Amino acid sequence: MSTSVRGSDTARPAAGASPAAGSGRTHRPPLVQRILGTNPLGWLFSAPYLVFVLAIFAFPLCFAVYMSFFDYFFAAPGANVDRPFVGFDNYVQAFTDPQVLQSFVNVGIFLIINVPLTVILSLLLASGLNSIVRFRTFLRVSYYVPYVTASVATIAVWLFLFGQNGLVNQILGPLAPSPSWLSNPALAMPSIAIYVTWKGLGFYILLYLAALQNVPTELYESAATDGAGKIRQFMSVTVPGVRPATVLVLLLATITGANLFTEPYLLTGGGGPEGRSASPVLLIYQQGIQQGHPGYASAIGVILVIGVLIIGWLQNRFVGGRNES
Repeated sequence: MSTSVRGSDTARPAAGASPAAGSGRTHRPPLVQRILGTNPLGWLFSAPYLVFVLAIFAFPLCFAVYMSFFDYFFAAPGANVDRPFVGFDNYVQAFTDPQVLQSFVNVGIFLIINVPLTVILSLLLASGLNSIVRFRTFLRVSYYVPYVTASVATIAVWLFLFGQNGLVNQILGPLAPSPSWLSNPALAMPSIAIYVTWKGLGFYILLYLAALQNVPTELYESAATDGAGKIRQFMSVTVPGVRPATVLVLLLATITGANLFTEPYLLTGGGGPEGRSASPVLLIYQQGIQQGHPGYASAIGVILVIGVLIIGWLQNRFVGGRNES
C-alpha cells in the first residue's frame, strides 16, 4: 500500500509547474498577443498619433528617397511627364558640388558652437533657477519668452544689435569687426549659432528643470556631509543625475541645428556672404523649389538625414552610456 502511494507522488508534477514543463515544451502566447502585446487597447489610443507620424514624416521621407533616384520635377496633377531614372547620379552630384559641401561644413561649425553652448548654459541656468526662491517664476518666464516669440521679431532685434551700424558696433567702436558680424564670412555662422542658442535656451532650461526634480536631495546632503562644495556637488551629483535629459537635449539641439533654415535666410539674405552661412536645408529649398530640381534636393535631404542619424547614435552611445543591470 505504501509503495503505491509513493508511486503516485512521484508521478504527480511539482506544484506550480505547467503540464508541458515535463515534456520540454514552453507555452507560447497567441500570435495576436505577441504582435499587439498584453494590452491591445493601447494601440487604439496611439493610433491617431501613429497615423500622424506616417502621414507627416514617414511617407514624405520614403517619397524623398524615391525622388532622389530620378530626374524628378513637379508637374500639374494628372499630367503625364517623363521622369527618367538616374540611379545615384544625384548623390554623386551632391558629394561633388562645392555649394553642398560648404553647406555641410557650415552646419558643422554651427553644431560645434551651438550644441555645447546649449547644453552648458541651459544646465547652469536651470541649476541656478532650481536653487533660488525669489523671482523664480519671473526668471523662468523671461528665459522662455524668446523661444515662443516669432523669429521675424527677434531677428529684427538681432539685426538692430549686430548690423553694420548696430548698437554693438557703436559700443565697440574701432574694435568692431570689418566687415560686420553678419557680413563677415568668418563670423556669419558663429553669429547665427549664438542667436539660435539664445532664442532656444528657454526650452532646454525647462527640460533640465524637470530633470532636476528627479535628483534626490539626499544625494546633495550626503555630498555636503562628506565635505563637497557647490562645484563638487554639481559635477558629482547634478551632472550624472540629469544624464538622460542631457542626451535628450543633445539630440534635440542637433536635429534643430541640422534643420537650420529661417535664421540664415533672414539674417544673411539667404546664405551669404559667399555662401558661408548657407545650410543644407536652405540649399534644399533653393534647389527643390526655386530652381525646380526636387530630385537633387531630395538627395541632399537624404544625406542630411543619414548624417543626423549617425550623430544621434554616437551621442547616445558615448553620452547616454549603458543602463546598469
